[in-house]
Order: sequence, then structure tokens, then C-alpha cells
Amino acid sequence: MTSTYTFEDGLSVHRLGFGAMRLTEWDHVKDGAHAVARRAAELGVTFFDTADAYDLGLNEELLAEALHPYPGLLVATKCGHARPSRGEWVPLGRPEYLRQQAELSLRRLRVDRLDLLQLHRVDPQVPLADQVGALARLRDEGKVARIGLSEVTVAQLAEARAVAPIASVQNRYNLTDRAAEDVLAYCEREGIAFVPWLPIVAGGHAAAGGVLGKVAADLGATPAQVSLAWLLRRSPVVIPIPGTSSIGHLVENCAAAEFVLSDADFDQLDALG
Repeated sequence: MTSTYTFEDGLSVHRLGFGAMRLTEWDHVKDGAHAVARRAAELGVTFFDTADAYDLGLNEELLAEALHPYPGLLVATKCGHARPSRGEWVPLGRPEYLRQQAELSLRRLRVDRLDLLQLHRVDPQVPLADQVGALARLRDEGKVARIGLSEVTVAQLAEARAVAPIASVQNRYNLTDRAAEDVLAYCEREGIAFVPWLPIVAGGHAAAGGVLGKVAADLGATPAQVSLAWLLRRSPVVIPIPGTSSIGHLVENCAAAEFVLSDADFDQLDALG
């Protein structure tokens, strides 16, 4: 199992990334957040995920304060999901809005070019070609290195690829939530990075008496580590992005790459889907 993923342009990242969303909370940066981000980089994480909608840009600012100038790191951000209030998430894909948000992300992350800009959600009120086209123009201008999508179907992914090269897809996916199985299969076939959000199984499946808990106990691992180990083995294009605001959980998550599942364990876990 390879520990890295290489994009078509030759850039490689470690396949266990970090989702930064939990480091901020609407109007403030959580205590210790800068230390968590820096520790992730020290532990070998090279793929960091954020978004303009994560607390009105505060999350991007936090990463810049903690990690700029990002030596050896890829920072992926997203646009196209507006936050009119704390509890609202509204797809907004008008080209002029996407451009505005990309410019703000450049400013907040303190860069001249975004490593990876993903369309956070497809706006059903705007033709997908127009939304992807806006990101493609930013790429043509040198303000975006790579374009990605989030929460898309296979049909939407194929439609987007007719407009611009797509480097990544970020859909919800984990051991017991595989609604995006067909999207992952497409990404694997086409060599597109698949970035699962919410990658760690919670609830009853993680209990000690279940299959996940038993496999974890046999390996001397935690259910979270086994959830991530399963994803890493599931496909070479998968880059899980577990998020946490705890150094302890961060260390635990990063250690998941050290656990190698046997064929029998993988098959048992795979049957949970």
C-alpha cells in the first residue's frame, strides 16, 4: 500500500490528510488550534483541508497564521457554500461569487495561487458548466493550481470534466457510509484523488462487541485507527481527512497509517458496508 498520492502534475502528498474545520468555531479560534495544525505538519501530514465557509474565512486565516508559507504542504480550500448565519449552509455558485470568494481565500491564506480549489457544493440554480468554468478561468489566470469538486455524482463529475481537468472529489464516505461508492470507483478508474470527509465511523459500529471493535482490539488499535486504515487500503486514490482540535486525537489518527489490515480483517470490515 503506497503512503502517498501523486497528482497528474507530479505533486505528491501523504495519503492521510487533516481536516481543519474543527479548529475554529464561528467567531473564534479554539484554544490550542495553532499547535494542533503545526503538530499535524510535524507528524507528516501534507494535505490540509479548509473552506471559505468555515467560520466566514476564520479557518483559512488560522491555517495561514499556523503554517504559512506552507513548506512542503498542500492547502485545499473550497468555495460555493455561503453561510448567511451560523446554522445555514446555502449552495451559491454564481460565477462572480465564486471568483470573489477565491480572491478572498488568496488573501486569507496569504498566497498568490491556491493549491487546490474545490467547488464546495453544486448550486442547482446555476449551470454546472458555468460554476466549473469560473474555476477554470481562475486556473487559466494562474490563481488556482488544481480544481476539485465536493459532494457530486458520477454524472456531475463527468460533466465537469468536459469543462476543465478535475484533480479531486471530496464526498462523504466511510466504512459504513458508502453512498459514494460509484464516485470512488470512477475516481479510481480515472486517477482522480478521492477525499472522504467524515471518514471515521462512530456509533454502534465502533463498539467493542462489533466487528470494527474486535478487529481494533486484535490489532491493538482504536476503532478510529482501523476506520482510517480500511480507507487507506480501500483504494490508492483515497486521501482521508480526519479532523480534530485535540493533539491526542491527532496523534492517534496519524498513527493509523502504521496499521496494516490482513486480507481477512479487510474482508470482515468491507462486509459492513
